[in-house]
Amino acid sequence: MPRRLFKRYMPDPTSIREHKSLRFFGKLLHDPNLWHLNRHSVARAMGVGLFAALIPMPAQMLLAAALAIPLRGNLPIAVSLVWLTNPLTMPPVFFVTYMTGAWLMQVPPRTLPDELTFQWITDQLSTLWQPFLLGSVVCGVVLGILGYFTTMLYWRWWVGRQWRLRQCRCKASGTHAAAADQQANAHHVEHSGSDQHEGNRRANADIRHP
Repeated sequence: MPRRLFKRYMPDPTSIREHKSLRFFGKLLHDPNLWHLNRHSVARAMGVGLFAALIPMPAQMLLAAALAIPLRGNLPIAVSLVWLTNPLTMPPVFFVTYMTGAWLMQVPPRTLPDELTFQWITDQLSTLWQPFLLGSVVCGVVLGILGYFTTMLYWRWWVGRQWRLRQCRCKASGTHAAAADQQANAHHVEHSGSDQHEGNRRANADIRHP
């Protein structure tokens, strides 16, 4: 089942409950619906987590949890997906979101200097933040929707595949059982015919030699 795949890579629920960034939610974290692994909870968690991963804010885990709790998405999956944007992936991901925002706002994108410094970023922040934020939200929404529907379709495909395989195994076992019954019946008929033939032969012998 797909739940085995997600459970394999899902973080420990205890570590999520005790995370210092999520203690703010208190008893809300004890809702059993947040820890179930089913098609709807996993799909919602994928949508929420992928959206939160593209929002440029320091508390992405807090955002993912705040969205997953009312939507009844699987909390560990939603929270863990925010780590898709990490120090290694942030530069290319946020560059794409900025270029997307600049394209949507129809403003010429800024070219990167030969040496990217913090001073240059702070100087350009007043002109960069609007397309950057817009691109991040739009890309997050699109990616979240794709993640939701992809998970739903994958889960349904997997369940249908397992059902078809089970039916094939049942049909195969039924065919083997029917063949075995036919073979047993044929053997029984053959054995009965042999006994009857032997009985007729003995009866004929008795008649000839009284």
